[in-house]
Amino acid sequence: MNLKKQHPIKMLGLKLPTDPRWVNIVEKNIEEILTDHAYCEQKATSTAISLIVSFPEYTELVQEMVALVKEEISHFKLVHDKIIARGWTLGRDRKDRYVLEILKFFPKGGSRTTQLVHRLLYAALIEARSCERFRLLSEELEDPELADFYHKLMVSEANHYTMFLGFARKYGERKEVDKKWQELLDFEAQVMKNLSKNQSIHG
Repeated sequence: MNLKKQHPIKMLGLKLPTDPRWVNIVEKNIEEILTDHAYCEQKATSTAISLIVSFPEYTELVQEMVALVKEEISHFKLVHDKIIARGWTLGRDRKDRYVLEILKFFPKGGSRTTQLVHRLLYAALIEARSCERFRLLSEELEDPELADFYHKLMVSEANHYTMFLGFARKYGERKEVDKKWQELLDFEAQVMKNLSKNQSIHG
C-alpha cells in the first residue's frame, strides 16, 4: 500500500482528519504519548488473543491473529525501549475515551457471525485511526528519531486495518458489512469532534 500517493483520510475511509494542533500537544508531552502508545500496542495484542479465544473455528483468522500477537507485542517492546532510552519508566494505563465511545456503536448480542463482524470492524477502525495519527506524527514531529519511528509504524497499521476489514467482508454479507462500515465511520467522525485535545494516541 503506497501511503505517499494517497491522502490518508481518503485511503483509510476516515471522515474527519485529526486536528493538526494535536501534534503540538504531543510535542510537549512525549513521555505521556509514549506511555499511552505502549498500552495501545498491549491492548491490540489482547484484542488479537481475544479473537482467537472467542472464535477458534475460524482457522484463517486464528492464524493471522497469532502473527498479529507477535507483531503487536514486538511494537510494545519497541515503544517501551524508547521510554527506557529517554530515562523514563512506563506509566500507568489510562482509559481510552476514544475506544470507549466507539464501542458503544453496535448493539450487543446477535449471532456469532454478527458479533465477529462487529469486533472486526471496530478493530479495523481503531487501526485506521492509529495509522492516520502515526502519519501525522511522522510528518510533523520535530524529533527526527520519533518521526522516523512513527513512519515505520504507520505502514504496519495500514496493513492491519485492511486485514481486519477484509475478514469482516469475508465472514459477513458484503453489502451489509460495507453499510455498517460506513455508518461506523460516520459515528467515529462525530466522536473525533470532541477529541484531539490531549496527549494520547486516540484522544
